[in-house]
Amino acid sequence: MGLDYTILDALRRNHPAWRLLDSPHAPLVASFLRRVFVVPNVRIMTQADLAEKLEDALFDVRQSLGEEAFPRMATQYLDDWSANEKGWLRKFYPPGSDEAHFDMTPATEKALTWLESLTQRAFVGTESRLMTVFDLLRQMVNGSETDPDIRIRELKKRRTEIDAEITRVSEGDIPLLDETALKDRFQQLAATARELLSDFREVEQNFRNLDRSVRERIALWQGGKGALLESIFGERDAIADSDQGRSFRAFWDFLMSPKRQEELSTLLESVFELSAVQSLAPDGRLKRVHYDWLEAGEHTQRTVALLSMQLRRYLDDQAWLENRRIMEILHGIEVKALEVRESQPSGNFMGLDEASPSVGLPMERPLYSGPIRSVIVDQILLHGDTDVATDALFDQVVVDKSRLAAWIRQSLNEKSQVTLKELIEQHPLEHGLAELLAYLSLASEDGNAMFDEQLRESVTWQDRVGARRHATMPRVIFARG
Repeated sequence: MGLDYTILDALRRNHPAWRLLDSPHAPLVASFLRRVFVVPNVRIMTQADLAEKLEDALFDVRQSLGEEAFPRMATQYLDDWSANEKGWLRKFYPPGSDEAHFDMTPATEKALTWLESLTQRAFVGTESRLMTVFDLLRQMVNGSETDPDIRIRELKKRRTEIDAEITRVSEGDIPLLDETALKDRFQQLAATARELLSDFREVEQNFRNLDRSVRERIALWQGGKGALLESIFGERDAIADSDQGRSFRAFWDFLMSPKRQEELSTLLESVFELSAVQSLAPDGRLKRVHYDWLEAGEHTQRTVALLSMQLRRYLDDQAWLENRRIMEILHGIEVKALEVRESQPSGNFMGLDEASPSVGLPMERPLYSGPIRSVIVDQILLHGDTDVATDALFDQVVVDKSRLAAWIRQSLNEKSQVTLKELIEQHPLEHGLAELLAYLSLASEDGNAMFDEQLRESVTWQDRVGARRHATMPRVIFARG
């Protein structure tokens, strides 16, 4: 792709990596995402964990720049960074989970890689990269040669070189790499290992793009049933048979070999024991980089399997049902959704009466039972003269939950969190256990309230007869929304 003015202007306006570098919040976003995702090689993180780490980062920044710096909450920043206008984070819900998860996008990782390249390096090696170029050229030339005589001649040449080297070593002539060559090769190893880890996110994103393109083709199909099925089955292996899929499958088969894993572990242990490598103060995580490759590759493998399963399920759902009217409505919704994908309308433009249909099964209906015939007894009722105490009918306890909720809001206006014990100390219980249960009911209905099962608190009040009552329960914390 060329880099003329039109293409660069489009990248500046649309590419998430460029938008990140152009953002006034770039130092915060880049440093935080690199520390949370790139350095520990974390693929996905729940919203609660990521928001907690961002709150800590915002606290440190505000300590230096003042409380007015970055005034919004962490969850608001995460939603902003994952919006379509930014595209620095990918927000999604894994199967079987109703909690949002986040992952860094490939564009963000490209921006972080470019930022790292701006820092000055104390040692820049070139020999190892030149050797890598020659090795790659030999592999391509020898691997594409179809003449068996040339292949045999090349193998004999390599065998002669190996025999000559064995002879020199046997005679005591052992060539060793000096410290400069060792440092050069180790830097090339570390850079390639990190680049390979970052490539996994881009491979995974490309798989999603392939899946998305096939779904769009199905959604916009206007032909007949037979042509649709023929086109669908022709695209069913598009993910696995793409260049990305074949390359990744070859890498995965190579790395999954136990022999290769043991060899990698042995080689890394030996390299880290070299004095020249130790003088570079290498990252200790590089010693287990092949396990990071396995973890990242397994995550990508699960994504590919999930996408393939979703694609097949999506294809099954496209079967032509007997009710053509329902299919036409669904098809119209898909077409309209694709039309407004790039420019989504503001406000609520679509509504659903219910989140799920109400199903009434025939066997859930009660059987018919005949009415019970009443027996009327002709009996004269006499007027009684017994005195019955009616005070119990009027002696009822009524707890005003709205007043309790007002006390909670008043306390949260003064500070961000307040415990139930602190509330009761400020406003003692007037109706005893009934009022305490009302507080617990408000906490269970409040999405921002938390129950800490690890800590126990004791609440004390005085009943109507003057006796002291105690209740021990988990700590209840009301938080500001």
